[in-house]
Amino acid sequence: MTTFSFNPVTPHPLLSPYVAKMWVFESSGRLPVLDRKLIVPNANFKLAFTSRNGLVARVEDKTFIQKENELSFTGLVDSAVMLDPKEDTQTDTIVVEFNPLGAYRLFQLPYGEVKNQIIGMADLMGSQIEQLQTKLGEAGSVTLKLQLLQDFLIKRLENATSDLIYDFCINRIFEAKGLISVAQLEKETGYSSRWLHKKFTEHLGTGPKNLAEIIRFKQFYQAYSTGADLHHLKEYIYEYYYDQSHFLRAFKRFTGSTPTDLQNSLNELATKHYTS
Repeated sequence: MTTFSFNPVTPHPLLSPYVAKMWVFESSGRLPVLDRKLIVPNANFKLAFTSRNGLVARVEDKTFIQKENELSFTGLVDSAVMLDPKEDTQTDTIVVEFNPLGAYRLFQLPYGEVKNQIIGMADLMGSQIEQLQTKLGEAGSVTLKLQLLQDFLIKRLENATSDLIYDFCINRIFEAKGLISVAQLEKETGYSSRWLHKKFTEHLGTGPKNLAEIIRFKQFYQAYSTGADLHHLKEYIYEYYYDQSHFLRAFKRFTGSTPTDLQNSLNELATKHYTS
């Protein structure tokens, strides 16, 4: 039987405002064929280093393979992801998840182009990443790998710049749990929806409305991931959705399944990833 774990790591204090969470994923092999290897969108970007084995991820109709000792970047994802180790053997992966305030400060990337993509960081940033990958591969322990990775990110912060209007809008969307319109953001900032969409695409890879939809569903799925039964969540649904059909469309979009089908095939990978 395959065993796996998500082991949380406390980020360095300088990184904590921009890192949603850090963890080390360990798996003894591939998950059972009939299990749903589901990763649900959570509005975070991911920087991952797989030190043993590799990972295979399917996003929409594309398959991405992360090789052993490769540093990869996952752009904003707004659809279900299916994930499994590349080979049926021990797998160890370090993952840093950046919140929407963090990624653009650390990396000047074409976020619109990397949306729903998993790309090797060396392809995005060149030789400095190749050097970092070599050091990470040679490091003898997970602790040392984590230190090297965080030192690299802290160094990136030295040249970080902030966008106050964008940051304000991100904070408002999170404070409202996704229940805020673009029209309200226009009113509060004094900037047009077109300007806001351009700014979000530049820093996030998608518009404020799409982010709000991800955050709205996140409220439901967090409760579901911590063990709440679908039957007892029915009343909770109407706090975030107009009606049941509105909710079901969102559920299908972000999980690739219906609530009943998912409940019958879901394993701990999806829930632990979301709550760890």
